[in-house]
Amino acid sequence: MIIPLTKRRKDGTPYLRPDNIEALLQALADLPRDELLERTSIRDRKDPLYVPTECVLHFVRASRRDNSDTGFERLYRILFERVLCALPRAETSGNTVSLLKERIRNAVSDRFVELLAKDRHEPDERLDFFEVRFDLAIKRLRLDAQERAWREEGRSDPLDADTNVSEREAVAAIAEDTFEANILSDPHFRDRVYLAIDNLPPEQSRTMHLLMLGWPTHSNDPAVMTIAKALGCSDRSVRNYRERALKTLVALFNPGDDQ
Repeated sequence: MIIPLTKRRKDGTPYLRPDNIEALLQALADLPRDELLERTSIRDRKDPLYVPTECVLHFVRASRRDNSDTGFERLYRILFERVLCALPRAETSGNTVSLLKERIRNAVSDRFVELLAKDRHEPDERLDFFEVRFDLAIKRLRLDAQERAWREEGRSDPLDADTNVSEREAVAAIAEDTFEANILSDPHFRDRVYLAIDNLPPEQSRTMHLLMLGWPTHSNDPAVMTIAKALGCSDRSVRNYRERALKTLVALFNPGDDQ
């Protein structure tokens, strides 16, 4: 029997797994353990036998009831590998941007392990949403982690009125969505930009942080996570947030220019 989720929304309605996930869980529950493990090991999402991560998480959590440490450990390794694949990889260069990505990656993976450990001891409904929309839940953890990391790194150096040509070019590149990671490799300039973005209104700040992570403002593919979906607003609102934020940033880093 597949146990229903217990977490409830703000309006009191319970979280429900998508119908396809619920049906697949029923079918997978009847498989021998070795066959289930073989199915969950498939990485290619296009493979007809691929098991969505929502299902993998369910069986990891369910292993608590049958006291199967061996089953838990094998499924846990598969689940944790999927979590890591969903997080930004730090380059081997060791520059500031790479180190920031590593901090975000570690923060998200540590938080997920913490939730899973608590659930292993006693059911924790905070993991219920992961059984409904796993990718979105991980992206929310990632967004929270990156904002904390940027706030922690961006408060040491206050903004001043001085700027140089390279900084102006970098801000212009941000405005044109053509910036690259090495633009923020200068720690002093990076901190100035992050601090400026942190001081923007909340919607503008989050929009800019997601843009700098490479998130799309919109997509014709409903499966792609966009900034509008993350913020729960329209594409038009995201464009407005971006334009207002960029106007402020350009004014800060290009003092005296007419906007």
